[in-house]
Amino acid sequence: MTLPILPTTVVGSYPQPDWLANRKLLSKIVPRVRLTDLWRVSEEYLEQAQDDATVVAIRDMERAGIDIVTDGEIRRESYSNRLATALEGVDADNPGEIVSRSGAVTLVPRVVGRIRRTHAVEVRDMQFLRANTDRTAKITLPGPFTMSQQAKNEFYKDEEEMVMDFAAAVNAEAKDLEAAGADVIQLDEPWLRNNPELARRWAVKAIDRALDGITVPTVVHLCFGYAAVVPGEKPTGYSFLAELAGSRADQISIEAAQPHLDLGVLADLAPKKVLVGVLDLSDPAVETPEVVADRIRAALKFAPPERIVPAPDCGMKYLPRATAFGKLKALADGAAIVRAEVS
Repeated sequence: MTLPILPTTVVGSYPQPDWLANRKLLSKIVPRVRLTDLWRVSEEYLEQAQDDATVVAIRDMERAGIDIVTDGEIRRESYSNRLATALEGVDADNPGEIVSRSGAVTLVPRVVGRIRRTHAVEVRDMQFLRANTDRTAKITLPGPFTMSQQAKNEFYKDEEEMVMDFAAAVNAEAKDLEAAGADVIQLDEPWLRNNPELARRWAVKAIDRALDGITVPTVVHLCFGYAAVVPGEKPTGYSFLAELAGSRADQISIEAAQPHLDLGVLADLAPKKVLVGVLDLSDPAVETPEVVADRIRAALKFAPPERIVPAPDCGMKYLPRATAFGKLKALADGAAIVRAEVS
C-alpha cells in the first residue's frame, strides 16, 4: 500500500474487549511477568477469542482511516511481558523482585541463565495481521534496554552482556516478523528515560544490534508512562532522545500532546521520521479534527511533512473502545485537513 504524506498510525495497542480481558485488573498493573488471571476466556478457547478481538481492532483502525495499522496488541497482557518471559535463561515460574525509589515492589522476569530466543513468539500474530488487512502493517516488540531494566539479573556478571543478549533475541524475532509480512517493526523503549545515564552507555548499541539486518522501516518508541496508570503531569522534555538520531532506527516515536512537549526536539532528531503524538489520552474527550490538525501544524514548524507521522500518545488500550475509535477517527480526519494544505 502506498502511503500518503503525513501517514497516520497507532503506537501499538487498542482496547481489549471486556468479554476477553479483566480491564479493572488491567488498570491496576502493567505486568512484567505473566498475568494469566487477566483473561476471562478459558485456555481452551483463548486463542480463538483473541483472534476474534484482533479482527475487531484491525477493522476499527481501518474504519477510522488509519494508514499504518497494528493487531492492537490484543493478545498481550502488557507490551513487554509476552516476549520477555518466553526467552531461554528466564525463570518464568519464579519471578524476581525489583524495588522502586518509592519502595514499590514489582515482580519481574528473573534471569538465571544466558538469554536466548529459541522459538517464535509473535510470528503467528504477524501472520494473522497480514492475513486480515491489506493496509501497511506494523508490529511491536519490547526493546532490549527496556527488557534488561525490567529484569532481575542473577546470572550475568557484565550487565552490558545481558543487554546485548536481549538485543540478539529481539533481532531474531524481528527477522522472523519481517519474513511473516511486517511492513514496519517498532521497538518499545520507554525505560530509556528512566535511566538516561545507563542508556547513554549502551542503549543505542543494543538497539542497533536488535535492528541489524532488518530491511523494512523500523521505529523506536519512547513514552512517559500510561496516562491511565501514571496519573498527573508528565515531563515536558525527554532526558534521552537526541542520542537516537545516531541509531539505526528509521523513525522515532514520541508523546507530545499530553506533556505539551517542546517540538523543537524534532530538529534534534533530523533526519529521522518522527511519530508525533497528537492525541491526548489523559483527556476522555474526543479531539476534533481541527484540534488534531493544529497539533500537526505545530510539528510542521520544526520539520517538513515528509518527516512527520501523526499518531496517538501512548496507552490507547486503557480507553473505552468508543473513545479510542473516536480519537483515531479525529486523527485520520485531522491529518487529512493538513495533508490537503501541504500537498
